[in-house]
Amino acid sequence: MRPVLIALVACAGLQALAQPEPLDAFEQNRRLGRGVNILGYDPIWRARDRARFQEKHFRRIKEAGFNHVRINLHPFNHMDRTNQWALGPGWWATLDWAIAQATAQGLQVVLDLHEFNRMGQDPQGHREQFLAFWKQVAAHCQNAPNSVLFELLNEPNSKLTPTLWNQYLREALAIIRAQHPARTVVVGPGFWNSVDHLTELELPAQDRHLIVTVHYYKPMQFTHQGAPWTGQRDKVGFSWGTEAEKQAVQKDFAKVNAWAKQQNRPIYLGEFGAYDKAPMDSRVRYIDFVARTAEAHGWSWAYWQFDSDFILWDMKRDSWVEPILRALIPAKQ
Repeated sequence: MRPVLIALVACAGLQALAQPEPLDAFEQNRRLGRGVNILGYDPIWRARDRARFQEKHFRRIKEAGFNHVRINLHPFNHMDRTNQWALGPGWWATLDWAIAQATAQGLQVVLDLHEFNRMGQDPQGHREQFLAFWKQVAAHCQNAPNSVLFELLNEPNSKLTPTLWNQYLREALAIIRAQHPARTVVVGPGFWNSVDHLTELELPAQDRHLIVTVHYYKPMQFTHQGAPWTGQRDKVGFSWGTEAEKQAVQKDFAKVNAWAKQQNRPIYLGEFGAYDKAPMDSRVRYIDFVARTAEAHGWSWAYWQFDSDFILWDMKRDSWVEPILRALIPAKQ
């Protein structure tokens, strides 16, 4: 059976296929390798004919040397309490299309619930919706190949405190494990998946099918310069690349690596990057250094993001932003 057909059958919630064989979390993390975030802010979720992202982009991602895509999902606008939070067939068709196309190219897939703003602002008010989402995904993707991973929530923050997040993640895991006892699940710490709050993350000790994710945008003054949503619209011109700045990255990553070894958990750097307003030469130095440092520790990673902002692919020019691509995946010597 062709990979595309496998993905379509597996993620339709049908019983034609048995669940895939369990895969060790460290091996799963190795297979993730190098990745990129996609589809989070694409009009495709409103109407397929308005999509920026096309089938050809999965092929271009694979050909460039990436191993996986992290699909950023914003389902809450498509869920209604009066309908018991059920997601409609159009939303599932788009998701199945994305999984099928990625699988056909041999790409691993991380299904990332990206509703961090709403969950952070009102965790109690969205708890039911959060759990209903994972109940539906668990049923819909019951027989998906083990190349499909679930990520519980992007960047828990604000009112979704580390303590409350530890409760919510266990509840979501229990729902998933009822149908997916051995599927690899990605979960990270509170405070925006911060490397500085990893020690506050409490995972079920007996669940060894977990990959721990952290995000890295330090220093924000550099990575988010010119970004209006961080209050830095007019604060630009910052460079990066001194020895002290490199050592700060190494120190942060060494701290994460020490925790990972102590806990015997694989690490996934699910987001990193530098906003488009930063000087290109500094962006390249930063992205290359962060990616290579992560790889030196044996972590997988996903760049933020394919298009929209922090861009890796220029939709208007229909081509890669070559300096960023080469920083992520150096040309073979």
